[in-house]
Amino acid sequence: MYYFNLNLLFSFHWFLVPFEHMQKTAPWYYLVLLILAGEAVFILPFVLPRVFRPTVLDVFELDNVQLGLCFSVYGIVALISYLIGGPLADKYPPRKLMAIALWMTAAGGLIFASFPSYLMLQILYGYWGFTTIFLFWAPMIKAARVWGGTNAQGRAFGLLDGGRGLTGALFGLLGVVIFSIFISDNIETASLLERQEAFKYVIYCSASIIILIGILTWFFMKSGIDEKKILLERISGSQILLVLKLPAVVLLMVIILCAYVGYKITDVLSLYAEEVMLYNEVKSAQVGTFLQFLRPATGILLGLLVDRFRISLVLVLSFVACIFGGVLFASGIIEPTSTALFFISVIIIAVGVYSSRALYFAVMQEGNIPIALTGTAVGLISVIGYTPDIFAGPAYGYLLDANPGEEIGHRNVFWMLTAFAIVGGIASGIYYWLYGKKQD
Repeated sequence: MYYFNLNLLFSFHWFLVPFEHMQKTAPWYYLVLLILAGEAVFILPFVLPRVFRPTVLDVFELDNVQLGLCFSVYGIVALISYLIGGPLADKYPPRKLMAIALWMTAAGGLIFASFPSYLMLQILYGYWGFTTIFLFWAPMIKAARVWGGTNAQGRAFGLLDGGRGLTGALFGLLGVVIFSIFISDNIETASLLERQEAFKYVIYCSASIIILIGILTWFFMKSGIDEKKILLERISGSQILLVLKLPAVVLLMVIILCAYVGYKITDVLSLYAEEVMLYNEVKSAQVGTFLQFLRPATGILLGLLVDRFRISLVLVLSFVACIFGGVLFASGIIEPTSTALFFISVIIIAVGVYSSRALYFAVMQEGNIPIALTGTAVGLISVIGYTPDIFAGPAYGYLLDANPGEEIGHRNVFWMLTAFAIVGGIASGIYYWLYGKKQD
């Protein structure tokens, strides 16, 4: 009955169905719920602080360094959680792990809404590093792989990443609307207490939606496949060793690390617009907003088209785009008067970075990684692949601070992006040679 009602509610499901076999196994709303859950779990720790950064700094009485250290605590806990949480996705149904993670993350919103002390806020971010990764990350990737089946991995991961980007933007917009409703007419004259009260409603509404998405995920995110076929009763040390010996796993560690460095470096593009292109704060913020829309556009477009090609080859081309865009910025040919070249270069880098981000897990099927060991593989890969969360920020921050406000600092940052893109391109090229080329 719920299947019939959901089809009445949505009429755009036709492009979400991957292929005939999956129509009988993984319904279209499986991916919709996966997308909603995939971004909802990160709303409280990341999306709200990104959208409301000045407000968060004020109502929690923090400076930028303190907020950054909260993210560092999250990153350290997350790094451990990747490793120990991965095998769970191979033992328990992903939908149940994801639902529990959503509820636990939402529960942390109660502490967040109390505007705790700085120490308690760090503990909270450590807690979120556990709930959003240990119980969620590997199950989400495995669930996407299950939906994609044999022939639609590109569509699954492209739509997942693009849909998550769009969902995050919509959550941010909803938060702004709620905040504006509960704030006084003139936000500039609103007291700290009034801003805290308004932001509290934003947190409560976000947490409530996260809980609701968790309920829908638990009950309705069913693939139609017998869950016993994609799960293992126990994960042994020999199985973990087997995964580590797979060339695809080792290569994906390098590929994701390099792609993620590029993703982190896109954070400086709005700063580049202000310091090198000499844009004012409003125009430089618009560059950042433009990037936020390029992510879902790139992911969704890839999702609809990429399965017509060899995904690993498209991954190679995404790194080529990163190299080309990185060289354009690093060479110094982009000047304040070359507006068109600046935006073309932004698009090239963004498309390259967001494409690689959307596709690097989509090639697991090509690499013959057993689906029953997907969670274990994702956990091991992520321990290395997401280390840029720890070193990328300080690295490009050092390069910028060594030449504050000068173009040379930005050029060095993009040389850094180019170097990692070259390594990632080589690794993805080897991946294509080992797996994709043999299947052509």
